[in-house]
Formats: sequence, structure tokens, C-alpha cells
Amino acid sequence: MAKIGAKARIRDFFESRVGQIVMTHEIAEIAGIADYQRRIRELRNEEGMKILSHIDRHDLKPGHYILETLDRSPGFGRGMSPQLRTMILERNGFTCQMCGAGAGDPDPFDPARKVRFHIDHIVPVSQGGTDDPLNLRVVCSACNAGRSNVETPSETARNLIARIRRAPRSVQREIFEMLKRSIGD
Repeated sequence: MAKIGAKARIRDFFESRVGQIVMTHEIAEIAGIADYQRRIRELRNEEGMKILSHIDRHDLKPGHYILETLDRSPGFGRGMSPQLRTMILERNGFTCQMCGAGAGDPDPFDPARKVRFHIDHIVPVSQGGTDDPLNLRVVCSACNAGRSNVETPSETARNLIARIRRAPRSVQREIFEMLKRSIGD
């Protein structure tokens, strides 16, 4: 008999409770793994399941999820190659492009851990973004957690320079050194 994976168990659990609120402890128990949230994201993104949380609906509490319907949206596959991931990490100097956290820095949510990096789509795939390297950047877990399919407004070079000019000289020097390291010659 074939062993059923955590994602399949979670899928079956949600499908058997369409329209009912389920709680994280129930999902964790069904999944039998610590990283069940990733499986929920995969079900949403890759299989198009309409699994909602408190972020999507104001009447849900944190830790509550609901599968609204068995109808599915178009899914998005995970197709980024390890070579592309490495290229983006190297291009961005193993540095978060939103907050500047570097490899080996402590995680702001858990200082006992090191920062974890993700490859982020500047324009989310759900909004037409692609895996083109120009649409990809490195972000840390802390910055990625709050982003969730949101395209941040672009900032012109002129606005950035104005903000940097208002910063203290020591901060300007730090920015210059970081740019030198990440861009090179």
C-alpha cells in the first residue's frame, strides 16, 4: 500500500470539510509534519485551491482556515531551477533586497536562527509576473512573510537618492559600501 503524503492528507482533509472552519492544530495533526503551512501554500498556488485565512477574510481568526469551494483557480507550478536560484542569490550578494539583511545575520523573529533567504517575484506570478531574472530578487523570511502576493510600488532613483541624502553621513557611507559589495566594479 502506497504511503499518502502530507499534502494529499491536507487536501483530503480540506475537501471533506468544504465551507467549515478548520484550525491549525487540526491541520498539523492530519499532516504529521511541522512545515504544513508550506503544503497549504502549495495547494493554493499549484493546485488552485481556495483556502482562505484571517488575512483573506476578516471574520476568520488567526489560525483558522476555510476551503470555500471545491472549484479551483488556475494553479502556478514551481519551476525555478537551482541554477537560477543560485544566480539570483549571487547577483544580489546574498543580501535581502528589501531590508539589507545579509547571509549569517540573526533572524529578526528568532535571533537564535540565521536569516533564511527566498527568491521573490517583484511582480507576483498571480499578477502576471514571470521567472525572468529581472523580475526576481532575494528577500529574507521576515520581509517575505508580509509581502504575500503584493506588488510594492516602485520607487524612482531620484526618490531613493533624496532619502539617502537626508540620512546621516555614516548611513550614507554604509549604503555606499553595501552597494559596492553587491554590485562590484
